[in-house]
Amino acid sequence: MSGQITIDPIYNAVPSDDFPPMLDVNRYGERTDAFDKIISATHDHFWDPLDDAYIDFSTPFDINTQMIMPKETVPELNSAVADKLDEGQQIRLANESVRWGVSGILHGEQGALSLSASLCHILLDPGAQEYASNQTREEARHVTAFSRYIQVRFGSPYPVGNALGGLLKELVGAEEVYKKLVGMQMLVEGLAMGAFANFHAKTNDPLLKRLTQLVMTDEAFHHKFGKIWADRTVPQLSEKEHAIVEDWAAKCFETVLFNLVNIRQKQVIYDQFGLDWEWVRDACREVYTDKDRRDALKESTNIFRVLVKTLLKSGIITDRTRPLYAHWIDMDEIDGESEDMVGYAIADEGIEYLKGINQGRRVIGQK
Repeated sequence: MSGQITIDPIYNAVPSDDFPPMLDVNRYGERTDAFDKIISATHDHFWDPLDDAYIDFSTPFDINTQMIMPKETVPELNSAVADKLDEGQQIRLANESVRWGVSGILHGEQGALSLSASLCHILLDPGAQEYASNQTREEARHVTAFSRYIQVRFGSPYPVGNALGGLLKELVGAEEVYKKLVGMQMLVEGLAMGAFANFHAKTNDPLLKRLTQLVMTDEAFHHKFGKIWADRTVPQLSEKEHAIVEDWAAKCFETVLFNLVNIRQKQVIYDQFGLDWEWVRDACREVYTDKDRRDALKESTNIFRVLVKTLLKSGIITDRTRPLYAHWIDMDEIDGESEDMVGYAIADEGIEYLKGINQGRRVIGQK
């Protein structure tokens, strides 16, 4: 396939419209065991968003009187925008901002679902294909769960922003396995782990806190799938191949850093309050400078910091592109950290919670 960068044969792929290779009799007996551990662990973190035993979507929270996230996490309310709004409007704007953010997560989960399914169409190794099908199932329950959260708290989601929508379209449509794995399993999943950890640590809504923990029990394994690819692939890349992967990752980083949560992308919110989005942008710029952005990136749960750490620890960032990231993040500090990702500890707690529930469930075949 044109554009493929394949080192380990477990990532060999065929075009999505070329089905006959899947029926090759020799293929069935050539199954990698690289993903067996994370496949077999699936039962440990099973949960059902339609079952109240796992998560109760009737958990009360009054979005008219309480902010889902603290005021300090809402940039607009720490600027002159707040002066134009009464207390009730401030609460509403803060919660609409959460609605917009969670809507983006919902769209991202749909992208991950579609991308995982697309891997099933192109990966030749039965073990890799089985893992991709497992992840597809897990992403589907995330779509269900976030759809329900948005329904009970807000009614409906916001449309996908141009930056996120464009990135997801590129990843799902890509035929290159490296783009799918770096883009989704490392870049988007890295962003997601940071977002979920941030919500879990700071939200005032107990339902959102439980939801993000449950989702992290799955996402931690999806993130590890990308790490397996990196460990087996990146050290073996030629200089030219590494440059292709590194440059593409850097391009994606810049796209999400400057566009994912900016005011232009969120302008759908401001008309409801009679606010011009360009004025909101200028008001936020007065109090939120590049220094503030860099300070925010020091937080362990900052979504972009988690992403950069993922890329750095996977060997994708070298001295060639390191200055691009170092403009925003203390790369030496990340160098000195362990490879454990933010959210892993929360996911581990969630898995123990799920084991307690699942152990009480009847096993199929038992009376």
